[in-house]
Amino acid sequence: MKRIFVKEEVCMGCRLCEIHCLVEHSKSKNIFKAFKEENPRTLPRIFVEEKGTLSFGLQCRHCEEAYCLEACMSGALYRDEKTGAVLHNKEQCVGCWMCVMVCPYGAIQRDLNGKKAASKCDLCVGKETPICVMKCPNHALEFRES
Repeated sequence: MKRIFVKEEVCMGCRLCEIHCLVEHSKSKNIFKAFKEENPRTLPRIFVEEKGTLSFGLQCRHCEEAYCLEACMSGALYRDEKTGAVLHNKEQCVGCWMCVMVCPYGAIQRDLNGKKAASKCDLCVGKETPICVMKCPNHALEFRES
């Protein structure tokens, strides 16, 4: 299965991965509208962690043994049979936050905008390469087989 890998030694913490992810998952797909006009604003599915000079993009690892899948009582989290990615059906989510609590990476967020539901990386379903990987100026993110 293809996954996103982070090269923290070249990540400069620019947060462009977050910006492009937010725009990609927005209604308008327009950077200005996504930030200034859409309310509630879409959450990015990747976020940059920083400590001193170290920074890296954090997103769902689409684990083979995904604790979030086991913890999801509504069945909103599921594994895509074609790609192996762990995906999320927002409409089926009941907002119990069990997936948030059991994720060892802290990669699942609570989306409190509108319907309370979890929010996580979907590897930009339908695209050959996730937008965060395509738009990273330093190539700190790679999309490759694990």
